Amino acid sequence: MSRTPLNINKSSTTSESHTASKMPTLTPSVRFFAIGYILATSIFMLIQSKIALSAQLVTVLSILVGAYIAVLKFTKHQHRALNRSEINRLTVASVGVVWLLTGIYLLILWFWLFDAVSREVLLEMTQQQPLPLLGALMMIVVLTLVSARLGIWIFNRVLAPSTAS
Repeated sequence: MSRTPLNINKSSTTSESHTASKMPTLTPSVRFFAIGYILATSIFMLIQSKIALSAQLVTVLSILVGAYIAVLKFTKHQHRALNRSEINRLTVASVGVVWLLTGIYLLILWFWLFDAVSREVLLEMTQQQPLPLLGALMMIVVLTLVSARLGIWIFNRVLAPSTAS
């Protein structure tokens, strides 16, 4: 009579794969956020050429449009609202997308628009007074983080599918 060893790990790995497959990825939602943010920023830049709008207002409104599109697409595809960990992940990812796009935009301006003299003046200005620039950077990081978090949370509450039948 031969003995077969018990394979306890096999059942746990199959249950882990089932839970991992049930958890939706937020990658499409982050993509929809990026698309909405880019479209809203482009539209607000066109509006800004005709009407004076503050840069902070344009940033907040663009983030809110991106958050609305991301939450709307998530609730339509998943038929449920985002939970707290998904809201946190989507917030961090969306702020990362905003800053990645902002960095790309500034690099393009730096190399394409500015000449050597303008770059030198900006670098000297940054070296002489770095604290106001760092303070402004911290404020805009907080602004994007708070507006993304509030926008995603509010739109998640408003667009959540009703559970009552």
